[in-house]
Amino acid sequence: MKMMKIGFIGGGKMAQAMAKGFIAAGLSKADNMIASCHPSDHLSAEAFESLGAQCISKNVPVVEKSDIVFVSVKPSVVPIALSDVKDVSNGKLFLSIAMGVTIAQLEKRLSAEARVVRVMPNTPAIIRKGCSVFVRGTKATDKDVSITQTLLRAVGSCEEVPETLMDPVTAVSGSGPAYVYLMIEALADGGVKMGLPRDLAYRLASQTVLGAGGMVRETETHPAKLKDDVTSPAGSTAAGLHHLEQSGFRASVIGAVEAATRRCVEIATKSD
Repeated sequence: MKMMKIGFIGGGKMAQAMAKGFIAAGLSKADNMIASCHPSDHLSAEAFESLGAQCISKNVPVVEKSDIVFVSVKPSVVPIALSDVKDVSNGKLFLSIAMGVTIAQLEKRLSAEARVVRVMPNTPAIIRKGCSVFVRGTKATDKDVSITQTLLRAVGSCEEVPETLMDPVTAVSGSGPAYVYLMIEALADGGVKMGLPRDLAYRLASQTVLGAGGMVRETETHPAKLKDDVTSPAGSTAAGLHHLEQSGFRASVIGAVEAATRRCVEIATKSD
């Protein structure tokens, strides 16, 4: 397979995760990658350079040297970053992972010949267990979609969705790892409280979450049914679930997704 020339406008954690995933999957080599980072962002620069990739402070060379360009800066920086590269964006495929920035907002800041795909990945891409969705732009071709799918499937799962779903998608899968990490930490803390060594508690909690997610995916069984299968009458699981319900666990998670979705909408409005 021909190595892809991939650029990143912005070299933060998500860009680093995807770069490492693409290298691990054999889709690109470090010397075919280039990223732009703010001069003060020494950690991101060091992360890309440690991979063997080039990291610079200017955006234009990133686009000039790449066939595929990830827009991976903060949403508030997208207008400035794209205005920098508009004149060199002809014929390029831009994959934007900027939260809340719409296809229309991206396309109006690039040349008429630039193609755009909006992507929402998540950080487990670094271990090729990511969960990504994408929306094709008005000028994106079937080949562009195929390239996008190849890249995203190399680092996890990939699904195409209508743009109207991107904000709740971001709240569930984009932000979701943070919620799960909090759950793992809390589950382990509970184990420590009841006498488990901390390293054992973290191993048990993380593997439990991994296994439970795998059960939902691989058996295609409703989570409620799987929950019932674990819950014996008058047993310890039933007691634990009762406490979670009393504490508003379910409502808290639903509220977190709602709050994150509303924040995405706010960011999109500010980016107009």
